[in-house]
Amino acid sequence: MASQKLTQYELKRLENIKRNAETMAALNIHSKAAALAGTKRQRRKASTVRKPTTENLAITRESLRPRGMPPDSADDLIKPIRMIDAYTGTETEYNQILVETILSIAKETQTKDDKFSDFSEKGTMGSCKSRGLESPVKQEIEENLGVVKNEHLESLDMKPETVAWVAPGTINVVKFFPCSGTRMIAAGNNLGDISFWNVDCEDETEDGAYVYRPHTGQISDILIQQHSMSKIYSCGYDGFILLMDAEKEVFDLVHSCDDAIYSLSQQPDSPASLYFGRRHGAMNVWDIRTGKSSKNWMLHDKKINTISFNPKDPHIMATSSADGTARIWDLRTMSSQKPKTLKTVRHTRAVHSAYFSPSGRSLATTCLDDNVFIINGVNFEDISTICLDNPTRKISYSSSRGIWGWDDSYIFIANMKKGVRVISATQKRTIRTLQSPQGSSIPYRFDTHPYEVGLLAGATLRSHVCLWTPS
Repeated sequence: MASQKLTQYELKRLENIKRNAETMAALNIHSKAAALAGTKRQRRKASTVRKPTTENLAITRESLRPRGMPPDSADDLIKPIRMIDAYTGTETEYNQILVETILSIAKETQTKDDKFSDFSEKGTMGSCKSRGLESPVKQEIEENLGVVKNEHLESLDMKPETVAWVAPGTINVVKFFPCSGTRMIAAGNNLGDISFWNVDCEDETEDGAYVYRPHTGQISDILIQQHSMSKIYSCGYDGFILLMDAEKEVFDLVHSCDDAIYSLSQQPDSPASLYFGRRHGAMNVWDIRTGKSSKNWMLHDKKINTISFNPKDPHIMATSSADGTARIWDLRTMSSQKPKTLKTVRHTRAVHSAYFSPSGRSLATTCLDDNVFIINGVNFEDISTICLDNPTRKISYSSSRGIWGWDDSYIFIANMKKGVRVISATQKRTIRTLQSPQGSSIPYRFDTHPYEVGLLAGATLRSHVCLWTPS
């Protein structure tokens, strides 16, 4: 049988394949790749990563509808994962070290909160209320905010001991534990790992990094309970919201759906509800006490990347989306059918983040169009644009999320030179770049420590978390 005559397109394709093969052979690409693969990566003492115990990992990500089950039915079928089984290190005793460390942090924080409550009840602290971050520690922060302002961030530096390999793959999320006295960081990667880094670990036999794999897909967000730090929520592309309970030493299922979950947040002073964003612009409010969805909205045309609540008015919420918009909402007036926005900010490409400033008076958005918007005014009617001048638009840089510092003065966002661009919110321009010889790649996701002014964390595509601290 005669072979069919190839089309012009197919002939061109075969020609390109042949030419590429000849080019790779001439450059000796395959042998170089093999040599690189054999190079030993520098990493911590617990270098051997063991796979989680399969017989105890009951969570598997598989679409439920083809199996004849509605998405929410999985909530009753999935059993908790023991932390020891999700731990990927070889020295399993380190799992217990992390559990004890987290419980110690939670107990110490609770003790401080109890003392503050006693002061409030006796009336010795005037009109202060234990709302959000309002505490004796918060007052101390507010008194010291001028230190960073006056020094114009010149003292911030990255040291060798504040750079760590925390997990394999790409780090997508980095969050400080909201506590004073201990510098603990949680990070999530694209493989479903959640890593904990105790920056102040003094044990010479281990480096303070503990890696777990409770999810089966990319981690999209991590939420640490301020007044109950032994409970840590995470969500991911596998469609699961999990609760790591250090007291019970398990990862427990909170909610599952037949879709990826891209963002997770909680309204201040409302720890019983979880707000999470999904594909096609859907947002759900999950009641933790009843185990049911209390509200469902369609807020955007594409996935919701971030959810931010106004620190001073928790009924005001901001969302960013891949549909090119950031929107501000009033939860008190949102109908279930067609929720009405207070403000819509339009970029030309996907908006990666929209975060309220610490005072709640401004909103900063970052976008794939290489612009940062600062929105303020009584009704958020004033918009200022800061162009980042990024001609190459690397993926890591373009997907960077700008965050506010410890007050409304600065915004931190990635810089192409493996540093951090510092934008002045008042001058509407870049005023400084934080750089260090210790920086090995572009940090593109950030967090600022809520209780230690001048402590900034950045996550990179190369498995590292780095810290800038006052020198």
